[in-house]
Amino acid sequence: MPGKLHDWPAWREFGSKLASEAIDDDFVKAKQDVIREYGEDKLRSSWLAVCKELQKVTEDIASKRNDIVPILDADELLSKGFRESDVATIRQTGCFIVRGVIPEDDARRLYQDLQDYVRDNKAHVRGWPAESPSMLMLYDSPTQNAIRSHPKHMELQQMVNSLWHDETGQTSSQPLIYLDGARDREPGQPFLGLGPHIDAGSLCRWADPKYRRVYDAVFSGRALEHDAWDLGVRKDADQDLFKGPAHSTVLRSFQGWTALTRAAPKEGTLLLYPNLLTTIAYVLLRPFFRPPTDPDSDVMDPETWMFDESGWFPGTFKPESQYMSRTSHPHLRLEDCLVHIPVMEPGDTVWWHCDVCHAVDPVHEGKENAAVVYVGACPSTPINHKYIKSQLEATLAGRPPPDQDDGTGVSEATFKGYRGHEGLNELARRAFGYNL
Repeated sequence: MPGKLHDWPAWREFGSKLASEAIDDDFVKAKQDVIREYGEDKLRSSWLAVCKELQKVTEDIASKRNDIVPILDADELLSKGFRESDVATIRQTGCFIVRGVIPEDDARRLYQDLQDYVRDNKAHVRGWPAESPSMLMLYDSPTQNAIRSHPKHMELQQMVNSLWHDETGQTSSQPLIYLDGARDREPGQPFLGLGPHIDAGSLCRWADPKYRRVYDAVFSGRALEHDAWDLGVRKDADQDLFKGPAHSTVLRSFQGWTALTRAAPKEGTLLLYPNLLTTIAYVLLRPFFRPPTDPDSDVMDPETWMFDESGWFPGTFKPESQYMSRTSHPHLRLEDCLVHIPVMEPGDTVWWHCDVCHAVDPVHEGKENAAVVYVGACPSTPINHKYIKSQLEATLAGRPPPDQDDGTGVSEATFKGYRGHEGLNELARRAFGYNL
């Protein structure tokens, strides 16, 4: 089957509480706050509806695999806009691919430039994880800035932001540039550090009242009415409430990366769970229900699950992203529904909503490096404006971006080949924060 994981990787499981998941008062308070505000009956109503809907969702994904991921052509999209059918599918899957955003020859050249930049500054470039450093802690290289500020890429970022709506008048789809890293992964390099997870915070989704409001329908017994595209509500959420290296201060309407090389299944690519609404609703409701203890009970029957008022949130660690596993989230059928994205060529881009579950391919059995630059779509919101302004101040002062500054980084301004923001046009300078 296209995109299927034939052998499940040795990712962490969260079926029972681990020693590392010591419950503190923040977990207890977050759960009690939700129960106090919404009550068991409404939570159970949503739980049953979501689990029932997941039966259809998972069957659909399991039969279609990565054929379910929409694929669009950059030139056609930028000239004609999203078709209604495309928007409808994207709202369901929460992800899509746009081919040919950067011309392939240009993407290959930019990859060579990145390799040269890393080689020339090898003594100072750090990578993660330590045992196989493929995630490069580079944020301001010429290659990254060339892709972020490419006219077609910036136009696409704005179009991606426009998939959201806001009636408050306090935001816009005008893109802002969030400085994220790059990846250059050699063949044979294993990577188990990023199993199935959702970014944009973990416990804060329940603990922050403004973030919790984003999911009001889910907690109110109306889970299938949840609007995952309301920027007017989402703009106020504090996804960095609990500090941690996995959390971004900014809201990325869609996370994304741009391929600098070929990326294919089992060759160090990305895996997605191509469903948005039902999946995030299930993850949010899961902590309030625990599986039956009777070994003869059907764990897939949501009616047998008991209400859980304890402080345990499976797969939730305050400084990390929100994790999922087969044992902790069985109704997701991760083995059947977490799929490799279709083959990517240099210059192609992939985009996934900030509430979409994803993972990094644990193996790379290809013959060439798999390299990408992380460029998401960041709308203009008050929180995003504040962060982008501080990010630009840090860059101009020779410091890493605030979200990535652990106090040990070396200024990229001192690197051989560093060009900073030279050559940016006015639109790009605005996206980098020069008008803030």
